[in-house]
Order: sequence, then structure tokens, then C-alpha cells
Amino acid sequence: MQIGFFAVGIGPSADPEIIALTARTAEQAGFHSLWAPEHVVLIDQYASRYPYSQDGKLPMSTKVDILDPFVALTFAAAHTKTIRLGTGICLVPERSPVVTAKEIASLDKLSGGRFDFGVGVGWLAEEFTAVGVPWERRAERTREYLKAMKLLWTEEEPQFTGEFCSFPKVRLYPKPVQKPHPPILFGGESTPALKRVAEVGDGWFGVNVTVEDAKAKIERIRSYAQAAGRDPGKFRFMVSPGLGLPVELDMIKRYRDAGVHQVALGAIPRDAKGIKGEIERLAEKLVVPAAKL
Repeated sequence: MQIGFFAVGIGPSADPEIIALTARTAEQAGFHSLWAPEHVVLIDQYASRYPYSQDGKLPMSTKVDILDPFVALTFAAAHTKTIRLGTGICLVPERSPVVTAKEIASLDKLSGGRFDFGVGVGWLAEEFTAVGVPWERRAERTREYLKAMKLLWTEEEPQFTGEFCSFPKVRLYPKPVQKPHPPILFGGESTPALKRVAEVGDGWFGVNVTVEDAKAKIERIRSYAQAAGRDPGKFRFMVSPGLGLPVELDMIKRYRDAGVHQVALGAIPRDAKGIKGEIERLAEKLVVPAAKL
């Protein structure tokens, strides 16, 4: 059973010393992966509902530092050799698909093929307004952008004509080290989100989900995948029980039995000493025992 660490590039961890220390310590401790979130901007007053809290509010200050995840992960890659590096998650519909494809291919090359592409459609409508992208039909935009990015990663001279994105014959190099491209893991728990996983993704990244919820959603994704003519056995499933929540080895075992391949643990560190101690504590308590499951 694999254990990932979330997060770097946010709050106190949006700091070069702490990113480097977190990445090195997590790799040495046996963590499988390291994850960075994304928000271009946050808004003080918003009507959108945050999907991962009971009151629908983001559980942190809007004045928090949040690095561009590709910059943070590239910095982490320079300080490590084996740990995988993922976006948790990248707001795909807010970005240029051509530029994002370039960034991902570059990161995958510099990291030696260690990037996992966690993607989502976003929850903060006001952020979309700020970056000049329509909130409506963002799911359809995401699907089309991913289709275009896959062509850019896999074809020598791709061209694309779509509703949201078009480009003539172009050459985008480097290509990703991983073939045909880095794994695409979708976030989200709604029925449309789970169908996106099954139809265009390579896996699912569930956030704040219980063991029972994870099992039910994994079964649904596998069913949708089979209906779409895809092999359900090739999908990867990852969950985060929630930052700061107590997690015991028995819970890790139950996630494994539910079909989960990786559990993301961790916290947002407050200082270098604290993060090193937290990673080493989690490694002794969970990472090392989980590797034997």
C-alpha cells in the first residue's frame, strides 16, 4: 500500500527551504508521492460552495501563499530522485491547454518521468471570473483540453479544432518521459465527475472520503469504465482522508480492501522543524507498516 504526502507549495510550505526539506525527508522516509494544490487567486467574499467542508467555506485564510504547482513541484524534483510528484489538483479549465501541456512535459522530463497529473474542474466561480474563463460548461472544456493535451504529448505534428481550443499543425517538445503521457487522476465525487474518470482519466483522487464512500465510488468508476469499453483493472485509486485527521494502520488496511492503491496523508507545515518531525512520525507509524500490506 502506497502513502503520499500532501501538501507542498501552500502556506508556510510555500518556502524554498521547507519544500526542499519536505521533499528530501518524504523521499528518504519512503513516501510514494508529494502533492501540490492550485489556486491562481482566492476571494474574500464568494457565493460558491467549497465542497469539502460542512459549512461550504474554505477552511483557511484567503491571504495564504499558494505557489504555482508546477513551479513548486519542479523545485521539489531538483531535490529528489525517486518520489513521485503530483498536482492535487490542477485547475485545468482555467489554463491554456497548450501552455499546460508544455509545462507538464517539461516537468516530466526534468523529474525523470515522475509526474502524476491530478486534475479538477474547479469549485470557485469567482476565480474563473478573475482569470477570464467562463464558469459554465467547465467540465466540457476540461474534457476538450485534455484531448488536445494528449495529442500534443503523443503526436509529432498535432493539430486540433474544437469548441474551446484550436491550433494548427504544431511541434511541441519535449515529449513526456512517461508513455503515452503522465497518468491523469481526476478529483470530484459527483456522478459526472466519476464518469469523467472512467471515460478520459487513468485514476481517481478522492478527498475527504470515508472507506465506505471510497469503496462505493470505486465500484461505480469500474462499472462506468467497463460500459465505456475500458479495462477497469488499469485504473489507480487514491484518497485523502482529510488533513489533520487521525489515521491508523487499520484504516489504511480498510482503504486497501476497498480498492484504494494510495492514501495521501500529511498537513500544512508551520516550520522546518515541525514538518521534518511530522513526516518522520507518519513514516514510522504508517508508511513503513503500510508498505508490507
